[in-house]
Amino acid sequence: MRICIFWHRRDLRTHDNAGLAAALASGLPVVPLFIYDKDILDHLPDRADARLTFIYDEVEKLARETEAAGGTFLARYGQPLEVLEALVKEFEVATVHANEDYEPYATERDNAVARLLEKHGVDFYLYKDQVIFAKDEIMTKSGTVPKVFGAYLKTYTEKLTDEMLLPYGSAGDFTKANLHPLSNGKAGPRPTLESMGFERLEQYVPVADLPAEDVVRNYHHTRNTPALQNGTTRISVQLRFGTLSVRQVMRQAKALNQKLLAEIIWRDFFMMLLWHYPNTATESYDPKMRHIDYRNNEDEFQAWCEGRTGYPLVDAGMRELNQTGYLPNRVRMTVAGFLVKHLFIDWRWGERYFADKLLDYELANNVGNWQWMAGTGAISAPWFRVYSPDSQLEKVDPEMKYVKRWVPEVGTSKYPAPIVEHKFARERSVEAIRAARIAAV
Repeated sequence: MRICIFWHRRDLRTHDNAGLAAALASGLPVVPLFIYDKDILDHLPDRADARLTFIYDEVEKLARETEAAGGTFLARYGQPLEVLEALVKEFEVATVHANEDYEPYATERDNAVARLLEKHGVDFYLYKDQVIFAKDEIMTKSGTVPKVFGAYLKTYTEKLTDEMLLPYGSAGDFTKANLHPLSNGKAGPRPTLESMGFERLEQYVPVADLPAEDVVRNYHHTRNTPALQNGTTRISVQLRFGTLSVRQVMRQAKALNQKLLAEIIWRDFFMMLLWHYPNTATESYDPKMRHIDYRNNEDEFQAWCEGRTGYPLVDAGMRELNQTGYLPNRVRMTVAGFLVKHLFIDWRWGERYFADKLLDYELANNVGNWQWMAGTGAISAPWFRVYSPDSQLEKVDPEMKYVKRWVPEVGTSKYPAPIVEHKFARERSVEAIRAARIAAV
């Protein structure tokens, strides 16, 4: 029997899934698939990884849901091209459906997949699912890539309609009539963490549903208060791996809090920029900022990583990150700014560390925000702006409730002196960047 494979990637859900809805409506019986991508997993820093544990649990949940609906769920470990080629040789695959991904590796992979499947006479369809507007759907009036978020936000909200946020009917069509149960054990055993050479690691585990309405309504008042457990929505992990759809998240935000809606739109903005400028994943966007002579002191970088810089808010943030895999947005800005301006260390060092530690790590957001803080991006804070970590502490945690949760020794002889003096560090980084920009002209 000819089948349609739906390939789950960053959309670990059956509800409101654009690509899955299209697959289920194709008229062909659908077999869902997830590939544990060896090309990605080989680069994980540790064998015990919280993100992989989260993904594994969600994939197993999808498998149980598929089987309960009368279908078969395929899970494979390997390189995507090899896995897909084996599947089209083993089964009579007519089409493969998946949702778009805008990261450089993903676009290169999908181009290669399209060529492979075409060689085997298999149609490959991609759908927009993880954003509302993608690629070049929002441009400036002159037809160029927008680099001012305010103008992008204005155009975005003008074009956004309630119809765009309606859910796809994938959950309602996820039934035995539209799924294909492979017979005679052809699905094979699903990989386990152990069989792939990994161990379980559970850190911060997000809620499985939308945040409570009162959290969303108060978001603009509480988002910059890290001591509050419910000060933010904490849905970034769900958006990253697609256990919630961006449409359902935006529907709630649009109805209850415009500030939250704007923050979610930043996600579309950064994905759009990365799609247009894939080189910025590893290179500063601004040519004048590509040859800065950063200090890159390894001992100071290690002190930053471990949360022992002598600046309480910075240290609290890094310790929370290390222990939980999570970091509140305002604290992310503070620790990032401290690394790139006070310690004058290349933003790519910090971006890589966040990539290793954040459970909600998303390349476009991470690169976009690190380059913003470093003053190197398509959209940036002024390169000469250096935030005081002490001033940030006074603004967001004046009673030090957040700090004392993660740095109990603060205020005692066990807590280190500041690793660098603020005024000196500010002048050092500003002068070095100014000199590099002049030399680049």
